[in-house]
Amino acid sequence: MADQADDSDKTEEATSKKLEDARKKGDVPKSHEVNTWFIMIATTLVIGILSTSASGDFARAFTVFLSDAHDISVDQNNLMFVYEQIGLTILKLLAAPLLLLIGAGVAGNLVQNMPIISAENMKPKLSKISPKEGLKRLFSPKSLMNFTKGLVKLILVSVATFLIVWPMRDQLLVLMTMDVGMLLPFVQSIAIKILAMVIAIMTVLAAADYVFEVAQWNKKQRMTVQEVKDEYKQTEGDPTVKAKLRALRMERGRQRMMSRVPDAAVIITNPTHYAVALEYQQGMAAPICVAKGMDAIALKIREIGAEHDVPIVESPPLARALYAAVELEESIPPEHYKAVAEVIGYVMRLKSKMSRN
Repeated sequence: MADQADDSDKTEEATSKKLEDARKKGDVPKSHEVNTWFIMIATTLVIGILSTSASGDFARAFTVFLSDAHDISVDQNNLMFVYEQIGLTILKLLAAPLLLLIGAGVAGNLVQNMPIISAENMKPKLSKISPKEGLKRLFSPKSLMNFTKGLVKLILVSVATFLIVWPMRDQLLVLMTMDVGMLLPFVQSIAIKILAMVIAIMTVLAAADYVFEVAQWNKKQRMTVQEVKDEYKQTEGDPTVKAKLRALRMERGRQRMMSRVPDAAVIITNPTHYAVALEYQQGMAAPICVAKGMDAIALKIREIGAEHDVPIVESPPLARALYAAVELEESIPPEHYKAVAEVIGYVMRLKSKMSRN
């Protein structure tokens, strides 16, 4: 239901978990124009730098074949040798440029996002080969936007190419009559001028497209209020259930605490607001707090203590001090040794007197 929510209902910014889940699925903001920009830079480098020496090698290699064409035997062995030499020459000339172009494509992706291997994207999906889904994608707003961007690029590049080539129209008319050694540098200079203009245009388009794609991606990741609540329940737990579990744990803790009250040597009270039950046996380093509570819990401690004949001593200052200073199953702090010793001593004397009577 949440997936079908209307975009107008998605009023909440995406949580960090939602963004992380999207990235794990390979859903990341990506601008193809940035990739194109890197490839255009690499292409310019190939033509402007690498081809400076390569063009001469290319021209020399093929000039040899063309100038000696009448001396080359047309039998199978010679033709195979010629083809191999031509192939090796082309391979040597194009190997470095091709690697540079591949590196540019990889760099364009790395600049935007680190590589993500997503099992989700590797799963076969019928929607990818469904004609119905294909038509939907073809006429989707995203496809329309991509078509518009492509059209704008085509118009701008065409205008830029025209502005560069038109002043050279007279030179282009005699292009076919040029010597090979002059033809390649001339074509190279025109190509670099066109590419430089295209790169300038692509710099603006790539920057604008990247900002647009990131904004669209963030908009797509927005969530409805219900989605935020559902995610919170999944990650933090249902608040209602958590409250019930917390109450259950507290109740069990109280039950365990109350089961320890009969072991107490004395219960020190406020008399009604506080109650602290202390266990002490011969040989213990210090008394231990086995139960403590306020109001209703304090009353329950006194009732259980009375049922099991545990002495109850009223000492409001000491009861409040012990309640604040000592935790369950912990020894009382040294600063309260004297006061507690007096209380326990009083209880022991009272028990001794009662046993004699």
